[in-house]
Amino acid sequence: MSASVKSYAAVDLGASSGRVMVGRVGPDSLELSEAHRFVNRPVRVPEGLRWDILSLYGGVLDGLKAAGQVDSVGIDSWAVDYGLLDADGALLGNPVHYRDSRTEGVAQKVWATVPAPELYAATGLQYAPFNTLYQLVADRLMGAQRLLLIPDLLTYWLTGEQGTELTNASTTQLIDPRTRAWSYDIAERVGIDLELFAPLRQPGDPAGLLRPEVLEETGLRGPVPVTAVGSHDTASAVAAVPASGERFAYICTGTWSLAGLELDAPVLTEESRAANFTNELGLDGTVRYLRNIMGLWLLQECVRAWGDPDLGELLQDAAKVPALRSVVDAGDAVFLAPGRMPERIAEACRASGQPVPVSPAEVTRCILDSLALAHRKAVDEAQRLAGHPVDVVHVVGGGTRNALLCQLTADACGLPVVAGPTEAAALGNVLVQARAHGLVRDLAGGRELLTRTQPLTRYEPQGDSARWREAQARLAGD
Repeated sequence: MSASVKSYAAVDLGASSGRVMVGRVGPDSLELSEAHRFVNRPVRVPEGLRWDILSLYGGVLDGLKAAGQVDSVGIDSWAVDYGLLDADGALLGNPVHYRDSRTEGVAQKVWATVPAPELYAATGLQYAPFNTLYQLVADRLMGAQRLLLIPDLLTYWLTGEQGTELTNASTTQLIDPRTRAWSYDIAERVGIDLELFAPLRQPGDPAGLLRPEVLEETGLRGPVPVTAVGSHDTASAVAAVPASGERFAYICTGTWSLAGLELDAPVLTEESRAANFTNELGLDGTVRYLRNIMGLWLLQECVRAWGDPDLGELLQDAAKVPALRSVVDAGDAVFLAPGRMPERIAEACRASGQPVPVSPAEVTRCILDSLALAHRKAVDEAQRLAGHPVDVVHVVGGGTRNALLCQLTADACGLPVVAGPTEAAALGNVLVQARAHGLVRDLAGGRELLTRTQPLTRYEPQGDSARWREAQARLAGD
């Protein structure tokens, strides 16, 4: 390998799987390969739904061993969840899964102390029942002395050093997006001690060196630094949107769809709150202004219920089903919990007076049409609420493999869709490490490198946009 090319291990943990990817970065090159992939299978125990964090950590160690010698390691994962440590730094039980039911009704209790409009004006975060703030109010904390968000917990086990990376911290509903610092007023009013959190880190900050025991287990030669990246996987994915200029929207697709804009400042209006847009922090002072949509979780749960049929054949059959026959609200919390997803989609269609999808192909088409419709609504409303028009929609993440969803999104939005890269979170993770080590100059430089080196597919809008307006009105009950 050329001396000007460096290797970075990107640990990228999703809600259903984890992977360790190796990015090789040079002045004019960016290559990504998979070293190790492992299942992320939550476990339901008598007290509720939990993450199997030890299995995940084992997967990380196996992945670093498979990756071989690297110049740095970075970790990103899903947001909001955390582990609690005692005074000796030992983990107090498995982290609770955000789909656990313990936060039911908690938001209403919080709003009795801090009304929802006031909470949004202070933190800019959309309502979701699993926001860290609500989890902490519901949590007994079990004598905890330290709280580490999931990527920070794994970083601590690798290095022995504790920190709280900012992009992920911004999903806790305890950060002021204007100051990019803790909101002490909100924390005090809801009874949360911010001393639980380790000091804030910025993407690109050093996060320690791999401990000798980790080096021994992985076979790596030290010193190997760990670099803080955009540790919320969406922050890393947005960093890997291959856009030029500012007039773009993005949709990060996977278990969730995160659809929105990259802005210089948060949008904290009451209208924005009512539309349930969130202001999460990104790289270089940016704000990820977006809406959470249920995403491919809907299809993943259906496929699981159907016994894991061939996905390619299922999508081919779905493409033959008449468009927009039935749609559901892909942002509805009724679809949040696992189980019985085909039946719940059918029930939603029946309740709204639409034809009830029966076959797997019909249910799949309903899901994809519904996701495209939700993408359309989010992109349209984000532009209006932020006063920020766009010319193109970038789709990144796992959904880029789904050509039907990408085309439907272009049709629904009435805008070109550029799909790719698929492994956006891992690539964003790698680029932040590369920038920290001087191989990439800035966010724009990283995006330009992505555009030159990664396969991208462009979808032009087709068909009559009126049918999408009609479907949106039907879903709204108009």
